[in-house]
Amino acid sequence: MCILELKLVGDIAGQFRVARYQRGYRWSSLEVNQLLNDIWNSNGAPYSLQPVVVKREPERKDAWELVDGQQRLTTLYLVFFYMHRENLKNVPPPYSITYDTRSQVENYLRTLDHERREDNIDFFHLHVAYTCIQAWFEKNGPTPIQRQNIADEVFRYLVQSVRVIWYEAPQELDATTLFTRLNVGRIPLTDAELFKALLLSSRHNAGGVVDRTHEIAAQWDTIERSLQHPDIWAFIADEATVNTPTRITLLLDTLAGGPHGAARPQFHTFDVLRARVEANGSEAVWNEVVALYELILGWYESRDHYHKIGYLVAIGQRFGDLVSLAGNQNKREFDAILDRRIRETLNLTPTAVASLSYESDKKKCTRLLLLMNVETVRRIQGSSERYSFRLHREQAWSLEHIHAQHADTLTIKEQWREWLQLHREALADLTSIDPNLRNALLQRIDNIIGNAIDGQVFQELVRDVSAAFTFADTSPPAAGHTVHSISNLALLANGHNSVLSNSAFEVKRRRILALDRQGAYIPICTRQVFLKYYTDADAQQFHFWSTKDRNAYLSAILSPEGGVGSYLK
Repeated sequence: MCILELKLVGDIAGQFRVARYQRGYRWSSLEVNQLLNDIWNSNGAPYSLQPVVVKREPERKDAWELVDGQQRLTTLYLVFFYMHRENLKNVPPPYSITYDTRSQVENYLRTLDHERREDNIDFFHLHVAYTCIQAWFEKNGPTPIQRQNIADEVFRYLVQSVRVIWYEAPQELDATTLFTRLNVGRIPLTDAELFKALLLSSRHNAGGVVDRTHEIAAQWDTIERSLQHPDIWAFIADEATVNTPTRITLLLDTLAGGPHGAARPQFHTFDVLRARVEANGSEAVWNEVVALYELILGWYESRDHYHKIGYLVAIGQRFGDLVSLAGNQNKREFDAILDRRIRETLNLTPTAVASLSYESDKKKCTRLLLLMNVETVRRIQGSSERYSFRLHREQAWSLEHIHAQHADTLTIKEQWREWLQLHREALADLTSIDPNLRNALLQRIDNIIGNAIDGQVFQELVRDVSAAFTFADTSPPAAGHTVHSISNLALLANGHNSVLSNSAFEVKRRRILALDRQGAYIPICTRQVFLKYYTDADAQQFHFWSTKDRNAYLSAILSPEGGVGSYLK
């Protein structure tokens, strides 16, 4: 069984052996300075360094094979050595380091002879690190008295508050295999791995209590496998955790609480949960993990919770904050809390929605249309269909003009030709306009495609072709409607070229249908827009996006029953 504990640097003692499969000491001044700065900036508060992984040497007391942490432990040795050598402290380094294939290095560590620094590469790097330590102390303590004060503080931190995560691997575990696993890609032990080792360590099982280590290990694996399900993971994983290889880390971080992002101290989760294990026992803490996992499964099984929580996480809300909101609320109370949180994220009135513009409110437009799509799926009665936050997360999304009236952003001749070809194909099937007008436009397109394209001629043709695809009706437009209004916007995955983005409704409708037939992920409301779902059948002009279409679409968005109206102020 492994042993896992926090060990003060000053309590590390004995002899450490570096096996032949490891390289020599290679830290540069950058890493050495970082370590010293971290120790100094801890200011006497408990501070955990990266793990030191060891295996006890058979039949030898206080003798260890140093599996991982050689660079760190050697640097700390050099710090102790410097303070002792300069008579800043009268205590020598509390441990020694030997090398299977570098016996001379062990001797050099006892002297750090400046004259021998060039004898081999190991001496050179050790001397560089020692010189860096010397320079750090002299910089922070320019006078002898100041330097003594610095040394006193550093020494006090090392023996009272700075610790390593001491991981004693089981005897039966092959050290070479463990070293390889830890060092491929320089992936250190994580909070989750350390906490798991703590839970399964027999040292933390209280006397007289049934040993549940095997059961906990099995439950751990079950939870991890379940969270690896892409649909479960996608609706709870925020941006900071989505790429976490060990999914249970999200649960552990949530239970530990505290700062997040760059402000979160290293091994904060392990430190907090270790203290709880020491205070309450491993079983009590593990039961908290299981309860949080069951809460997630309950949310996933509830269509309302799945969609509302998934939406909030998708727009940047933190999973841990949503767990805090849940508290001891029942389903009805929690639903009301989620509704209020969604309403706060929108912070819009119906009038403000109608005034949203692609030019000035892209983020609000995107958020609103995402909610429209999520709500449309959630409200389908008797359906097991869910909005796919997994597919949503896998793609970058853009606001697409349902009908683009201009092609000003197209500046390359190849783009001009493609735009004309796309519109020619649609125009040829447009039987609802005057045949003479259609034929004249087709002839003009054919003439320009086969010859040199002039920018002015292209823009004139764009104007006339766009007019042919713009339905002329006398319906009153939606209040404040422009080409950039929310009533002319839909969500579509990136990857479609700028030519398509600058195209008329009919061209886009054909492309959307083609993508849908190919199995591409088209959000439900985008599909419904191009299928004229929101417009009364007797008012439809199939190839055009008219004022009636826009008014109907905006009404659907504002609807409390099928749109986002219930989340507006």
